[in-house]
Amino acid sequence: MRDGTTGESTPKATTQEPFLAVLRELAQAYHAFSAYSATHVRQLGLTPAQFDVIATLGNTQGMPLTQLAQKTLITKGTLTGIIDRLDEKGLVRREVPVGDRRSFRAVLTPEGEVIFSRVFPAHIAYLRQAFADVDANDLEQVRRTLRALRSRFQE
Repeated sequence: MRDGTTGESTPKATTQEPFLAVLRELAQAYHAFSAYSATHVRQLGLTPAQFDVIATLGNTQGMPLTQLAQKTLITKGTLTGIIDRLDEKGLVRREVPVGDRRSFRAVLTPEGEVIFSRVFPAHIAYLRQAFADVDANDLEQVRRTLRALRSRFQE
């Protein structure tokens, strides 16, 4: 079989590739975590995206929308709507930096800081339950393996 670009032979694709099982488990683990986490976040009165923004802005002096988008992995267009809703709730405000009127920083309001100090520790405690019986060395090994896997896609 030719690969269509270099004329070299490529192995026949098969659904039995060992890496496909790894990718499937990775995706399923992410989806399971996401559902587990979202259930609790909603009980705290926030959407997962709102929680992500508040958790990222907590204990900071705020940050530009571009940096916030990178840290939360939320697209800039979607993030604008989330910031709008958090602003309407009085949890986040926009600050225009001196000397750069084309952009703004998202900053937690005092009420946003109160929400952060309540929901972040509560959510960490909730997540801790899922990892309660996992050995720290095992967690470190999983972290290293995932980092190595991620680097294969970033080369």
